[in-house]
Amino acid sequence: MKTLLMVCVACTLVVLSVSGTAEQKLKNCNEVRAAYSSKGFNVNDVPNKGVNGAPLKVCPQGFSCCTVEMEEKLSQQSHSEIKAPVSRLSTNLQSTFRQRHDHFDKFFRELLKNAEVSLHNMFVRTYGMMYVQNAELFKNFFEALTRYYVSGSAAVNLDSMLSDFWADLLERMFRLVNVQYEFSDAYMECVSRHTEQLQPFGDVPRKLRIQLTRSFVAARTFVRGLTLMPDVVNKVSTVSASPSCVRAAMKMLYCPYCSGQVALKPCQNYCLNVLRGCLANQADLDAEWNNFLDAMLSLAERLEGPFNFESVMDPIDVKISEAIMNMQENSMQVSQKVFQGCGQPKPSMAFRSARSVKETGFTGRFRPYSPDARPTTAAGTSLDRLTSDVKKKLKHAKKFWSTLPETVCAGERIAPGDECWNGTAKSRYESVVIGNGLANQVLNPDVDVDITKPDIVIRSQIAVLKEMTSWLKAAHSGNDISVESDDDASGGEESGSGCDSPSCDTDDIYFSTPPNPGNPRVNQVVVGHPSAAVFSQGSVVLALCGLALALLTPHLR
Repeated sequence: MKTLLMVCVACTLVVLSVSGTAEQKLKNCNEVRAAYSSKGFNVNDVPNKGVNGAPLKVCPQGFSCCTVEMEEKLSQQSHSEIKAPVSRLSTNLQSTFRQRHDHFDKFFRELLKNAEVSLHNMFVRTYGMMYVQNAELFKNFFEALTRYYVSGSAAVNLDSMLSDFWADLLERMFRLVNVQYEFSDAYMECVSRHTEQLQPFGDVPRKLRIQLTRSFVAARTFVRGLTLMPDVVNKVSTVSASPSCVRAAMKMLYCPYCSGQVALKPCQNYCLNVLRGCLANQADLDAEWNNFLDAMLSLAERLEGPFNFESVMDPIDVKISEAIMNMQENSMQVSQKVFQGCGQPKPSMAFRSARSVKETGFTGRFRPYSPDARPTTAAGTSLDRLTSDVKKKLKHAKKFWSTLPETVCAGERIAPGDECWNGTAKSRYESVVIGNGLANQVLNPDVDVDITKPDIVIRSQIAVLKEMTSWLKAAHSGNDISVESDDDASGGEESGSGCDSPSCDTDDIYFSTPPNPGNPRVNQVVVGHPSAAVFSQGSVVLALCGLALALLTPHLR
């Protein structure tokens, strides 16, 4: 009994000691005055000693070193302080992907420019004046590729542009290898119309169309994704905090001031519940954000592999030169087939018989392409290195929004164990940590969140990410569905959607696709409808009648 009495006396002395210490701090608010003024506020706002806290709206209303005016100012301060770490993390993320966008964009643009310069230099050496006189064709080709990279199908229909390029190249080469003839514009239109059936350039145009479409769609869509990321992060991170969030932040960060405990920091779980309540809408972005990042990572792997923009553009001069050589080697067969389909052309009056046809053709030979000689381009790097770097950053950015509370509620911002502020006193935080997202906040004990009113800005960004993800997935398959204003610019066709089926050529009465592109088969001209024979017989009769009238006219006079 005597032992029990001694324990009770000891407990009473401890309680009195703690109460005396707290009361002493409240009687003297000097620590609060110093901490308050360090935030840039007027020290005269703080009372010299504790006052009645009944008028306070957020903090405990007992004996206090806070006034209503102080509470209002500290509420504004808490809003800034809860926003600052989120803003800093968001700014770092924006900066990271702006830099990656700039690196990729510069790289792709330089690849295009380098490919154009390489082709020009090679063709000047190989074909001389014949190239120089037709250089604008190739210049226009690269300008169109650049426009497509920048603006997509809204500016250039890639299929149509490539078809026009090969048709124009065929027309120019056909004139060169048949310089002994004169060709009217109508005749050359007949030639151009049947470029695909003639296949004068072998299989190069078909293969190059597939490679260019896939690599350009992948490159420009990936760059667009890198452009989108900072924009989404900026819009989402600037969403303003709700009044209930500001109130909860004030209670967590600055209510300890009112009891004179300026160094007391919040419990970690308490901080998590406050931040999850404040960032509930942002957390709902996480699912679509992760889907978008997964699609970016998948497309990055395509850029490293079969859709490699660099491996298509570096040797494009060699590929086009190979096509020209195919035309040169098969020029006689191609010409014969054209003459069968479009008619026999008139001999050229200016042609000098002493000059052979071979001398007028492309007689140059081109240097072989060595894959080992692949140059580094933009900023002295290669696509593989750029892609490897950006994949690491994309993986690191996953779950950015849902992990923001854990990222913020760490380190010096919180106090470990039970020696922390739980919202009312220095003690253990007993409430359960709730989940992320708006729906879970109905159970949040520290922040009042209206789960029936999702944030409009964040919902719109979820929709933006969802649309971009669909474009990325389409690009992964080699398709460009980001047509936007293409309906006006190009009839709403997707890039790469040209007809490859044999049924597309069934209405052609002149040519059929040859089984061997290297050795075109000469087809007989197909005689049309029976009415054509009737028309021909009638023409003969009319001609004979006209001749008879001409002979009889002098006698009739």
